[in-house]
Amino acid sequence: MLRKYQQRAIDQLYDWFRANKYGNPCIVLPTGSGKSHVVAAICKDAVENWPETQVLMVTHVKELIEQNAEKMLLHWPDAPLGIYSAGIGRKELHQQITFAGIQSIRNKATDIGHIDLMIVDEAHLISHNTDTSYRKLIHYLKMINPAMRVIGLTATPYRLGHGMITDKPGIFDALIEPTSVEALVEDKFLAPLRSKLTGTKLSVAGVHKRGGEFIEKELQEAVNKQHTNEGVVAEVIKLAEDRKAWLFFCAGVKHARAIKDILIHNGIAAECITGDTIKPERERIISEFKAGKIRALTNANVLTTGFDYPDIDLIAMLRPTMSPGLYVQMAGRGMRNKSHTDHCLVLDFAGVVQMHGPITRVEPPNKPGKGTGEAPVKVCPECDSLVAPAVKVCPDCGYQFPQSKEKRMRLHDIDIMGYNNDGFSVLDWQWSKHRSRTSGRDMVKVQYYSKILADPIIAEYFPIQHEGYAGNMAVSKLASIAIKSEIDVKFLNTSNLEDICYIMNKGKPPNEIFYKREGKYYKVVQRKWAK
Repeated sequence: MLRKYQQRAIDQLYDWFRANKYGNPCIVLPTGSGKSHVVAAICKDAVENWPETQVLMVTHVKELIEQNAEKMLLHWPDAPLGIYSAGIGRKELHQQITFAGIQSIRNKATDIGHIDLMIVDEAHLISHNTDTSYRKLIHYLKMINPAMRVIGLTATPYRLGHGMITDKPGIFDALIEPTSVEALVEDKFLAPLRSKLTGTKLSVAGVHKRGGEFIEKELQEAVNKQHTNEGVVAEVIKLAEDRKAWLFFCAGVKHARAIKDILIHNGIAAECITGDTIKPERERIISEFKAGKIRALTNANVLTTGFDYPDIDLIAMLRPTMSPGLYVQMAGRGMRNKSHTDHCLVLDFAGVVQMHGPITRVEPPNKPGKGTGEAPVKVCPECDSLVAPAVKVCPDCGYQFPQSKEKRMRLHDIDIMGYNNDGFSVLDWQWSKHRSRTSGRDMVKVQYYSKILADPIIAEYFPIQHEGYAGNMAVSKLASIAIKSEIDVKFLNTSNLEDICYIMNKGKPPNEIFYKREGKYYKVVQRKWAK
């Protein structure tokens, strides 16, 4: 049985296909939300409703192939399922549904033959560069069947060095976002993270970048210092208290092994996993970690995807990164619901929370070639209006542009969920149509009124008719609010903004909102409805 947001993802996917004869959508679901269940439901529905359909599900690690196949058979025990993965030791083609590893099938388009539906898990790994494994496979499969559709799934719809995955020349045309991290935490489907300020900070001074990311060799040399490592471990032990499952993300193999050795020296049962760890040893370590025989697990670049242990209750980030996607993947390891506590503690020695913001509001990377200077115009992330580079406050919606990245970083230093904000109990709300004063484009506006007269009136803007990422995000956010307000989201199909406002005004407003002051304006960061 699918959860409501999982079924909503599939419903929105079909709505998009009905409205778009061509193109490829990507479903965005937070880490831990059960993408494998959505994959299984799509495959089952496609084959049962269109019996000739040939489905290929592709991802990059064998653990995800195994997880997705397991959920497929859970939903449909008699599924016509084959697995093609050298890492798993199975090479089964010509089943109606094939789950495969990209490394194993990247040159097998001719052997695979006609495919109607290609599903890609961790779809942000599909490069904008056409001379890459995924792009070549898609190209040759489309030569066999030009009508083939690609459905992506990801928690992070952006890629370092490329920008959004919907930016051209990427293959995706739209994002389908049926829920959010905040909503899943509020509904108890995910566990929240808590963060504490650390005394030890890893320095990346002098570390160069390649492709927008720190050069790994230089990064490891910069952070893998004996006295720094000892300081990190001492702080972790002090702050961890009685937490039972610690996961360390390190800057490289030598760094991961060094941290493991210091943990053992301090009496902590610890092990290390790297790309060189052989399969039987890796399976033993993970099994003992989950059984509680190993308290701390250090790793270098291997446990960010495909590793699922809900009871992880402490994450130590020792791997500075320019990649918001990697940051989200690391933090996501701690967001599964746990058997013994209601949260996971994140200790950010690497400064990634400060760099990328709260996990609920991560900023996508810049498009290639954008540089660090300001463009002739910039886009308001709230309402999509184009404004001059020097503008500090959006004239249309009041959004306060950050004065500098360093000032914005300090706001989130110990607030990984982004919840340290003001709020009030909502008396009522009012929805209305709003027109941008500069662009002349229309959008939907809501104002929240407090039960206390002295509280400010808080406004939100939804540019749902705008094209691109801003419009997609606005529709997704409005749909989420409508569902919480006990309103059928089908009304969003109308292009009449007055009708949308009329229907939303009949909905149930949230009991509470939380907001953040940015200059003289406010930004809503969370809404809560009573159960």
